[in-house]
Amino acid sequence: MSEPASAPRRLEDLRTELGSIDKEILALIARRQATALQIGQIKRSMGVPTRDYRQERDVVERARAAAAEQGLPPGLGEEIILALIRSSLTIQERDQVSAKGEGSGRRVLVIGGAGNMGRWFSRYLTAQGFAVEIADPSRDGIGDLPWVADWRETTLDHELIVVAAPMPASAKILAELAKAPPAGIIFDVGSLKSPLRGALHALRDAGGKVTSIHPMFGPDTELLSGRHVIFIDLGVPTATAAARALFEPTMATLVDMDLESHDRLIAYVLGLSHALNIAFFTALAESGEAAPHLAKLSSTTFDAQLGVARRVAAENPDLYFEIQALNDYGTESLAALLYAVERIRSVVRAGDVEGFRALMTRGRSYLLPGER
Repeated sequence: MSEPASAPRRLEDLRTELGSIDKEILALIARRQATALQIGQIKRSMGVPTRDYRQERDVVERARAAAAEQGLPPGLGEEIILALIRSSLTIQERDQVSAKGEGSGRRVLVIGGAGNMGRWFSRYLTAQGFAVEIADPSRDGIGDLPWVADWRETTLDHELIVVAAPMPASAKILAELAKAPPAGIIFDVGSLKSPLRGALHALRDAGGKVTSIHPMFGPDTELLSGRHVIFIDLGVPTATAAARALFEPTMATLVDMDLESHDRLIAYVLGLSHALNIAFFTALAESGEAAPHLAKLSSTTFDAQLGVARRVAAENPDLYFEIQALNDYGTESLAALLYAVERIRSVVRAGDVEGFRALMTRGRSYLLPGER
């Protein structure tokens, strides 16, 4: 009778078996993705939207039930299938963007194309069939795309010009373009429009086919479903329509807005949320308590807030300063935050439980209007 395998040998065998199972899982995922791609192509041929929320709900419910049948937590089944759905949608969206072929070989110049959002637009427009050229002092991360260090060295005879430089630089570029407007469509992608207002209007008044957009997502974004792209018509509807057409093959939500409303709302959507997180991690950093120690004692709320704060802390401080300092409406949201913190402090110091309840109740009514 053979001796039972030693514990180390048995452990190694089980690890090998686990590796084989992982390969099988990944092979099934690849098969699922290929099937999802075919589904997307059939939907496109039928003129059916890529995303079907009712079908997604049914798929998630099936995954939860299947997980329970296997003795697994239903939440695990939901988490896995949602990741797969997101990946499938990304593949379908890319295929649709490529198939739509808005570019059809048309030339586009991305000024600031070596920056984060510049590289995103370069990839995105290349996928649409545009012949992309880059103008940027740096050529890092642009691959083998045609490149010049200075946009003024080009003939500017492109069908589309994207200005994706930092906001102060974009203002100068737009003002320069206004001196002799190119024939093509021009748009900026700035997070704020206050610093660009004068240059945008000058370019428009000089006859430039100019519009302005704000992609409400970062450069690492792959799937545009659930993301918003804001379009600001400056009085040249043909330019705005051309910019919108670039995103119509995607599942992004396209929003029309006037310039002044944009910056007033962005003061809260970006300015307030950024300031809140900067204040949060500044207070923690100055508390004398180490972040790992706090994390060990954390609550669900703290964990969620810490996760957001970490992402904010990793962002470009110059860009975040511009969002605070260059918005004509920026001090409004900062004043609101300062006032809100002072109100909380005052009711706590006064032992005013009713005042504290009133703050919580007002927040609930604002954020959860259907609940009591």
